[in-house]
Amino acid sequence: MVSGDTSTTAKREVVEKGVEILEEGLTQRTSGNVSVRIDDDYVAISPSGVPYREIAIDDVPVVNMNGEVVDDGREPSSETPMHLAAYRNRDDIDAIVHTHSPYATTFAALGRPIDPAHYLIAFAGKSIEAAEYATNGTPELGENAVAALGDRNAVLLRNHGVLAVGPTLDDAHNVASRVEYCARIQYQAEQLGEPELVDDAELDDLIEYFQEYD
Repeated sequence: MVSGDTSTTAKREVVEKGVEILEEGLTQRTSGNVSVRIDDDYVAISPSGVPYREIAIDDVPVVNMNGEVVDDGREPSSETPMHLAAYRNRDDIDAIVHTHSPYATTFAALGRPIDPAHYLIAFAGKSIEAAEYATNGTPELGENAVAALGDRNAVLLRNHGVLAVGPTLDDAHNVASRVEYCARIQYQAEQLGEPELVDDAELDDLIEYFQEYD
């Protein structure tokens, strides 16, 4: 079983990050969710259906990699299968932020990738692809998200929102913020004309640079 101190720290991070993404406008009320990998076997994740500002540390459930609750927290987010699919697929992912941010979700609704119209996309990858649609809360959603995510740090969930990942919750949050910003820039640029895209070689350099960026 996961240690009490480690679990409490992870739960606190989930509580604090939920409020942050709400205040930033990346989500609203109870939509979206966040999680932290505690260790190889356990994950702390947002509870289902509780407004972010009302979530207490003791409300945050801890689940194992089969999605089974292992403590006395509330019912875990309905998107737990998607989070666990990402953790199982990539051992470099230790935190996830799932948002419904408006500009990025606009691209998700169109099934369109976010292109490298702004260099900050390199925090997520060379582009942010749109996963195939699946019903929210289903294992299929997680499978589709993981397939489209690849080795990138973000993916669009078609007709749904954004999944951003990272080694820490701050990193995953940073990716989610950059995705929303890049989506807004591309949307606005397309109102005026055809955006010029950052070339592939430059993106390679930027991705390497941002891996060391503090």
